[in-house]
Amino acid sequence: MEEAREGRGALLQKPAKEHGMGSYSGYFSDPDGFLWEVAWNPHFDLT
Repeated sequence: MEEAREGRGALLQKPAKEHGMGSYSGYFSDPDGFLWEVAWNPHFDLT
């Protein structure tokens, strides 16, 4: 997450952390101040 925001004006609000069972999430704000959550769960099938 930190590498993706470098040089793009985003600010890390809450570093990614593990929530158990292999899932992770973290938050950043974009240059307009909107808050974004980035999440990953290896057990969640999107198909």
